[in-house]
Amino acid sequence: MIRILIRTLVYLISAAIGLLVATWILDDMTVHWSGFIIALLIFAAAQTILGPFIFKFVNRNADAFIGGVGLVSTFVALLIASLIGSDGIEIDGVETWIAATVIVWLVTALATMVVPFLLVKAGVTQARENRADA
Repeated sequence: MIRILIRTLVYLISAAIGLLVATWILDDMTVHWSGFIIALLIFAAAQTILGPFIFKFVNRNADAFIGGVGLVSTFVALLIASLIGSDGIEIDGVETWIAATVIVWLVTALATMVVPFLLVKAGVTQARENRADA
């Protein structure tokens, strides 16, 4: 149960970083802070649900596209989050949609590898401080 919670936390942090980096880089992508948390939760849930579904579909019908499953699920999750995410995310223009998909996918993937390391490092530092105080 703890592992599931940690994985969820890591993914939410990674997705938030991905969305914020894409917003920072792309002029036609906007994050409204009032709806960001809802949009983030919708994006993360959609990505988590759609990833395996799209993988299974592609695996059955077009093996050559398996490498693009992450990009497709990221695009669909961004679309869903922008449509029902309480105006948390706005993306304008085809080029921006494509760039946002690639940036969010790439940054989220990288952050998913780095964030656990940073959390462990912070935990070790905290444990050392607690032991020194005792």
